[in-house]
Amino acid sequence: MARAREIHVLDYILDHEGDKFRRRGNSYRMKEHPSFAITDAGFYWHSQKWGSVSALDYLVEVRKIDFVNAVCQLISEAPFEKGKKASRQRQERSPPVPPPSMSENDISIKETPSRLEQNLIIPRRNKDNYNAIAYLQNRGIDHDLIMDCIKRGVLYESALYHNVVFLGKDEKGKTRYAAIRSINGNFKCDAEGSSKKYGFVLPPSNPNSRKMAVFEAPINSMSHYTMCKRGDIPGFDGWRLSLGGLCIDAIKYFLEQHPDINHCLICTDNDKAGILVAEAIESGIGIETKRFMLAPGVDWNNKLTSILKGERLQGNDFFMNER
Repeated sequence: MARAREIHVLDYILDHEGDKFRRRGNSYRMKEHPSFAITDAGFYWHSQKWGSVSALDYLVEVRKIDFVNAVCQLISEAPFEKGKKASRQRQERSPPVPPPSMSENDISIKETPSRLEQNLIIPRRNKDNYNAIAYLQNRGIDHDLIMDCIKRGVLYESALYHNVVFLGKDEKGKTRYAAIRSINGNFKCDAEGSSKKYGFVLPPSNPNSRKMAVFEAPINSMSHYTMCKRGDIPGFDGWRLSLGGLCIDAIKYFLEQHPDINHCLICTDNDKAGILVAEAIESGIGIETKRFMLAPGVDWNNKLTSILKGERLQGNDFFMNER
């Protein structure tokens, strides 16, 4: 019970119920009950005149989940390692004090953000990125590249589950897409409200480059960069774009923002889905393309990690086809 109570309500809301809340200034308001507000200080239900900082109190008192089930839900979703200190100090529910930024006047504030701005809910940032860095380095990714992505604000570690979060931004630098990947298992998803139109991008050293390469996932684009830097494959000084799966909307948007690009290297997976995407890219973007795929059943990070284990590249490891 003590471990469950340590989980902060805002961490739980942003990871599990983002679609039920709307951003209002520096707080989140429940769509169903606008007087229910959450900030980093906790939640406060103005109409009921009480609040708390604990996700357990929220599940039991607000969502009316049975106490035992609520504890089990929180612990199973966020298991604590034995001996590991909780990230937050326990705060008692009584007496509840509404945070200064959550006065009743906040309810009347009118904002007109776009639908996308309202609905995109990304995990809160951890105080550091140590776990994310260690995870990516363990996957063979170049350390300097990892640090550059963190510096540019397109990669970070989430606070609650310590997942790696990859961001896609628009032309103004506004975050529009977030891909969440577990460092401890196979869990992965896109953040609520993400738009596939905005992909994770690795820029070239030459900002005037007229080449781009497309990948299905951010870690594959980072693996390709690492292999080029190591000299495992021919160098490529062009833009690297991750599609966040198998949707080519990000390519179309990217080309609108970079009309000088005239060549696309297609680096999707060499399976049925990846080949279909490659064909869609070849016929749908109107510029010169070339496929640069790995052998079936192998993605770019698989190949990078096998090289780091001492396996040599073979002539049949790659499939290339020029349009």
